[in-house]
Amino acid sequence: MKVEIYSTPTCPYCLKAKEYFKENKVEFVEHNVAEDQDRGREMVEKSGQMGVPVILIGDEVVVGFNKSKIDKALGL
Repeated sequence: MKVEIYSTPTCPYCLKAKEYFKENKVEFVEHNVAEDQDRGREMVEKSGQMGVPVILIGDEVVVGFNKSKIDKALGL
């Protein structure tokens, strides 16, 4: 299952989400929306949100570090 995270370097919840993925050995692709405006627009199109993190797990969109939603989408 493909996991992507739209984040910024200064976002504490983005860091928590990435640490959580690493702890659970979940491979993910990170998109830094602070540096990449195209990815920022893509994030807003997919989530309707300006805030980070936005996490895509397969077809599931998780806004923020919502651990229960992330666990459910990953089957943890």
